[in-house]
Amino acid sequence: MTDYYEILGVPRDASAEQIKKSYRKLARELHPDVAGEAGEERFKDVARAYEVLSNPDKRQQYDMGVDPSSPSGGAGAGFGNGFGFQDIFETFFGGGGAPAGPVPRARRGQDALVRMDIDLAEAAFGAKRELQVDTAVVCGTCGGNGCRPGTDLKTCEVCHGRGNVQRVARSFLGQVMTTAPCAACQGFGTVIPELCADCSGEGRVRSRRTLTVNVPAGVDTGTRIKLTSQGEVGPGGGPAGDLYVEIREKPHETFVRRGDDLHCTLQVPMTAAALGTVLDLETLDGEQEIDLRPGTQPGQVVTLKGLGVGHLHAGGRGDLNVHVDVQVPTGLDEEQTDLLRSLATMRGEERPEPRLTAAHPGVFSRLRDKLSGR
Repeated sequence: MTDYYEILGVPRDASAEQIKKSYRKLARELHPDVAGEAGEERFKDVARAYEVLSNPDKRQQYDMGVDPSSPSGGAGAGFGNGFGFQDIFETFFGGGGAPAGPVPRARRGQDALVRMDIDLAEAAFGAKRELQVDTAVVCGTCGGNGCRPGTDLKTCEVCHGRGNVQRVARSFLGQVMTTAPCAACQGFGTVIPELCADCSGEGRVRSRRTLTVNVPAGVDTGTRIKLTSQGEVGPGGGPAGDLYVEIREKPHETFVRRGDDLHCTLQVPMTAAALGTVLDLETLDGEQEIDLRPGTQPGQVVTLKGLGVGHLHAGGRGDLNVHVDVQVPTGLDEEQTDLLRSLATMRGEERPEPRLTAAHPGVFSRLRDKLSGR
C-alpha cells in the first residue's frame, strides 16, 4: 500500500491537528496554481492521503492494512474487488455521504455565557451596566474570507467547485458510484490561495469589547439576559451566536430578599414598643417613616407596601416587611429598677402566672433559618 504518512510527512501516531497542519502546508506548496503541472500528481497524492488519514474510520482501516481509497480496496478490504461493508452502507443507507453541494465556509458561531454581579438596588429598580467580553469577532484584515488582502478564494481544481468527489467501485452488485467530501478543499468547493496573516484563514479573531447591558427590574440570581448576535462570530466570518448574561445578586447588609418582597429587622426599646412611636427607616427608596402602635409585640411585622423589588417584566413592586425586635433593657440603675417595680405592682405582675403556648416562629425567623441552613 501507499504510505500516506510518508506522503504527508507525519509520524504514524500523529494527531489530527498535526495531519491537518501538514496537509495545509503541502496543499499550498503543491497547488496547481503555484507549482503548475509539475506538482499536480503530487498534489493529488497529498489530497488522497489527507482524505484517508483525516477520517477516523478510514484511518483505522488503513492502519489495519486496508486502503479505503484504493480501487482494489487493499488487503482484506471486504468482499468483491475492494467494495467493503462501509461502501454498501454509504450507498444504500446514506451513512456519512457527502452533501449535494459545497459546504458554506461561513457558519454560525457559538453562543457565549458570561456572569454579572449586581447589587440589590440594581435588581430592584433595574440598571444600565457596561460589560467587557472576550469573544471571536470578524477579522478586520480579511473581512472574514480568510484570504490575504489582495487575494480571493479560488475554485478547487480537484472537485471544480462541487465540494465533493465521486468514484466508481465494483461490487457483487455491479458498479456503484459513491460520493465523498473533497479532501483538497474539505468540501467547501473553494481554496484559500494565501492565508490571512492575522486570522490564519479562520476569518475571525478574538477581541475584547465593551457592551451595554440593560438589566430589567426584578432580576434575581440565575436570571439570564439574552443579547442577540453578540456571541462568538462563526468560522469564515459567519453570523455571531447569542450572548447570555447570567445575573448573580450580591447579598445586602440589611435586607433579605424573598421573591420580590424584602425583609429586615428593626430593633426598638421596650418602652417605645409599649408606648408607640414613629421612627425613620432607611430603605432602598430613601428614608421612610414607620409608625409603631402602642403595645407593639416582639416579632410583629409592619408592612410597607410597594417598597420591595420590582416585578420582572410586569408593573408594580413587592413589599418591605419590617420585623420588630423588642429589646429588653439591661444594666438598670436603682431609680430605673424602682420605676419598673412600681409599674409591675400597678399591673399586678410582681409574680405573673406563666402561660405556655405553641411555638410559632415568625416569617423572618423561618427565612433566617433557611438561609443559614438550619
